[in-house]
Amino acid sequence: MPIIGWVFVILAMVLIVGMLFILRDNAGSMKISKEKMKKIQARKAEVEAEEAAEDKEW
Repeated sequence: MPIIGWVFVILAMVLIVGMLFILRDNAGSMKISKEKMKKIQARKAEVEAEEAAEDKEW
């Protein structure tokens, strides 16, 4: 493989690893309002209750 091919391969690897590091750093910084979090938790509880009711039917 010519040198330019290796340069592209190395550049692609560096970009992928760099993006993974950026993703890791930003993973915990998602800002959700308290209202929205309450809605999410309420919906989750509702879905779990529906699934539990369906499991009892079987």
